Amino acid sequence: MAKLGIDMDCLKEAFRLDGPVRSRVADVFAKFEQATHAGLHLEKLNNGRDDRIRTIRIDQFWRGVVLAPESGSTYTLLKVLPHDDAYRWAERHRISVNVANGHIEIRDSEAIEAAIPELSREAQETPQRLLEHVSDSVLADLGVDEQTRAFARELTRVEQLEAAKAFLPATQWETLFGLAAGMTPEEVWTDIGGTAEREPYDTEDVAAAVQRTPERVLLVTGPADLMHVFRESFALWRIYLHPVQYQMAHAEFRGSARITGGPGTGKTVAALHRARHLALQSQGQVLLTTFTSTLASALRRDLSSLLASEDELLRVDVHHIDQLAYQVFQERHGRPAILRKDEEAAVWQRVAKRRKAPYTVAFLAEEWRQVVLAQQATSAGAYLAAKRAGRGRRLGPREKARLWEVIWEFEQELRLYGQWTHETICIEATRILNETADKPYGHVIVDEAQDFSPMQWRLVRTAVAEGVNDLFIAGDTHQRIYKYRPSLREVGIDIGGRSARLSLNYRTTAEILAWGLGMLTDGLIDDMNDGVESIAGYRSQVHGKVPILRGFTSRFDELEGLARQVQAWLDAGVEPGEIGVAARSDMLGSNARDLLERQGIAVRVLAQPGPGNRVQVGTMHGMKGLEFRCIAVIGVGENQVPPATAVTPAAEDERAHAYDLQRERCVVFVACTRAREQLYVSWHGMPSTFLSSVL
Repeated sequence: MAKLGIDMDCLKEAFRLDGPVRSRVADVFAKFEQATHAGLHLEKLNNGRDDRIRTIRIDQFWRGVVLAPESGSTYTLLKVLPHDDAYRWAERHRISVNVANGHIEIRDSEAIEAAIPELSREAQETPQRLLEHVSDSVLADLGVDEQTRAFARELTRVEQLEAAKAFLPATQWETLFGLAAGMTPEEVWTDIGGTAEREPYDTEDVAAAVQRTPERVLLVTGPADLMHVFRESFALWRIYLHPVQYQMAHAEFRGSARITGGPGTGKTVAALHRARHLALQSQGQVLLTTFTSTLASALRRDLSSLLASEDELLRVDVHHIDQLAYQVFQERHGRPAILRKDEEAAVWQRVAKRRKAPYTVAFLAEEWRQVVLAQQATSAGAYLAAKRAGRGRRLGPREKARLWEVIWEFEQELRLYGQWTHETICIEATRILNETADKPYGHVIVDEAQDFSPMQWRLVRTAVAEGVNDLFIAGDTHQRIYKYRPSLREVGIDIGGRSARLSLNYRTTAEILAWGLGMLTDGLIDDMNDGVESIAGYRSQVHGKVPILRGFTSRFDELEGLARQVQAWLDAGVEPGEIGVAARSDMLGSNARDLLERQGIAVRVLAQPGPGNRVQVGTMHGMKGLEFRCIAVIGVGENQVPPATAVTPAAEDERAHAYDLQRERCVVFVACTRAREQLYVSWHGMPSTFLSSVL
């Protein structure tokens, strides 16, 4: 029986075709299982570079290009093109098997051959080659074959390599780009989906390579499946997976595992597919959790497009982490009485006054959260021994003892009146689950992991028994926008040898990504596991306009400039709901909404219920996890970003000062990288120091 695979690039292109053409493609291949090689009328090429590439008639105008293996019965649809274009494409291209990972590859051999002489002429005038630091043996080990190596040896500029993306084999291009960007061979090996055990592959067996490349080729199980694929929206049934994403989403892990990567690299996509895989393969209930209710709603929506039935959806619970804590708490104690921020501040103020303690409410509350709760300091002795690195104010033993008395009395007052905060509910839920032999979940998947607190991590750890495929963690410390900096080891989570890093951005243009990364060049960023995270190799394949940077003399002028920019986007055909406006403060965001409304532009508060298809305005923090076609980030001036109140003075604590600056820099980075196509950044007065390296 003949079977059909569909190349993912072909499938994405097919959804740009008119509906009748798509239906005709489906009709032609609907009886593929019963067809024979001859019955399909697959035509050989007279001048083809690969005897296995054939064409097939779709209608009088369109033809399909098909890979017909020399052995086996799995055929792969590579392209659907106009008649002459299909023949030309088929003649130029060749199919190969990557020797390193055994995956199928497609290359434009004619374009590679034509490019080498031109590169060689330019290289004669340049003393240094782009990849001269990499040996031929390393390239060969990473799957770069002879033809691509010949091309690579003539490269002198990264722009030449970027232009070659269109015709080099995809995996080999990824390898070259990673090495050119400063990644080590080991990092590149992981990036292309290489495994610890290197297997020998038959590079002539393309049918086996197709079977090994599920992230590149969709294998259709029957006519009904084929018709469904071509008649449904691409986004509704499948999200494209890079090899590393696919490997992590479908792997069998002996314990907890983690996937990291910059903005737009597909960490959430991998987490969603991991949830789907575990829901279909395991008997245990799956929890998919994240940091906020807004992000949880987005995960729930996307998961529903991946899981085919209501029964499958019921096997995955999607809750934000506080919701999980409330559920566990409420089952034991009933509904909690949660202190509002102003009520909590009043308790701190009252206790500090009784104890005549010279501390501000903000300092007391953060000391309690960042030190006492984060490190489980339940006694004076434990608090005296607790680490306070980065807390700002240095305290001697006598002062810490006095401070502990204030904290102890605050906690006693909460117990006396039966009052709770989000943190203490989380801690109580953790205690309850620790006493429970039967854990509520067989698997837990965490998205946006970089902003979880130590208290939340301990809750996650107790929600699932330690074992095979227990925890799957997705996050990026470059996008950390809150103060907690926990180590996974310190909260009892071991990911040793089970971690992967994504480097290819699917959302943001190369110009926006490069501009944003330019703000992160100062200082080291931890990896949540007692190491340092790297941005080497982060890249985007999509090019667009460079960010627009505008300075103004006053706040009013800046807001007027914002209104002009938003109107220009609207006039260019951008939908209002695809435009976001981010400010560091609620006040500036409110000012922006008021002015836009006065200009006749419909707006609404970011991520809040309201009329659809309006420009969304909110804080930089509120942009977390969202994306827009166009983003305006306003108020990025020296007196607004970073806010003085958010940064510990260097004279008080240099480490805390550095941590705070790094966090605030990440806040701006997160807001800017929500843009898919266009980014606008403005300020009034002098620009923020964060912009000094990118202006």
